Amino acid sequence: MKIVEVTSRVAVSEQVGIADVPAIAAAGFKVLINNRPDGEAPGQPTSAEFAAAAAENGLQYVYYPVTGMNFPGPDLPGLAAAFDNAEGPVLAFCRSGTRSINLWLATRSAEDLPVALQRARSLGYDLSFIGQQ
Repeated sequence: MKIVEVTSRVAVSEQVGIADVPAIAAAGFKVLINNRPDGEAPGQPTSAEFAAAAAENGLQYVYYPVTGMNFPGPDLPGLAAAFDNAEGPVLAFCRSGTRSINLWLATRSAEDLPVALQRARSLGYDLSFIGQQ
């Protein structure tokens, strides 16, 4: 599991496993956001499995699955609230972290977006989901 700190309150990661959830909680994260649709890849844990593991480890769990076809998804204000109003640090994950960081960017205000884009670029992510290179 490769966790990349985006801000002091938000991190993104490639696919995590159910066995990683206790370590995520131990690292101080309070919210786990899953941006990967169930069944996207063979052997990938389901959202229900993540929800159970998150609950067992005291994490709030948010399932917000997106693909390139439905980006940015149906409820950006709700996702923004998960990123911004959580009671502690948030870890969002997908296959590589790219969708998750693009979703974080999509939830930024026009005022905050330039600094957020600069940070995301500095981390080397493909920002084409939100139309930035």
